[in-house]
Amino acid sequence: MVNQEKAQELRKLLENASSQEIVSYFMENYKEEAVFSSSLGAEGQVLTDMIATRHKDAYIITLDTGRLFPETYTLLDKTNKHYNIKIDVFFPDYKRVENMVKEKGINLFYESVENRKLCCHIRKVEPLQRAIKGKSIWITGRRREQSITRLNLQPVDWDEQYQVIKVNPIYDWTEKDVWDYIKANNVPYNELHDRGYPSIGCEPCTRAVKPGEDSRAGRWWWEEQEKKECGLHINREN
Repeated sequence: MVNQEKAQELRKLLENASSQEIVSYFMENYKEEAVFSSSLGAEGQVLTDMIATRHKDAYIITLDTGRLFPETYTLLDKTNKHYNIKIDVFFPDYKRVENMVKEKGINLFYESVENRKLCCHIRKVEPLQRAIKGKSIWITGRRREQSITRLNLQPVDWDEQYQVIKVNPIYDWTEKDVWDYIKANNVPYNELHDRGYPSIGCEPCTRAVKPGEDSRAGRWWWEEQEKKECGLHINREN
């Protein structure tokens, strides 16, 4: 049985474990209950490498919002071929997307935070809910360094929103750690990273960052920093 107490127990057990040890622990003990969600960013590619090189049958998913960069689709195909795996792709409900666009316009997210969160909910949150349904372990590529909303990340958290144990194997990695791993292990990555995009989401909501900006400054750049979450990860963990 997974619950908040179990999450705390596992956090204590793994508090001094390496990232690969954390991944291996959950793959060996909870593989049938675990899902790894990747946005195909640099962090996601690191974890895909850690998982797929040893566990070809692991359940790895990604979300196709319908507004992704062409380079992201290219990377998805390249990743599947590189590791000889098949990442499961989840799509939003087309009827909800059609109704949203009809009511609020194709680029509604620029008009208000409320509209942007609605778009993220329909295109990301609802597909994720379907993707992780029935699973009790959710592995993510979140890092403390990414934003002020993630400063308190732990290797293992309890996610109240989805009622699952959320595992963050590279929670304490720096951006340099991520890229050192990618280069050392020949991990495929999105070519947009080489063009100034450290964090990549939907095309209309992502831009290249300016010198000196943090890695997520290019995501929803028109909003205040503390509001920059899409709803997949609500800060309710304990």
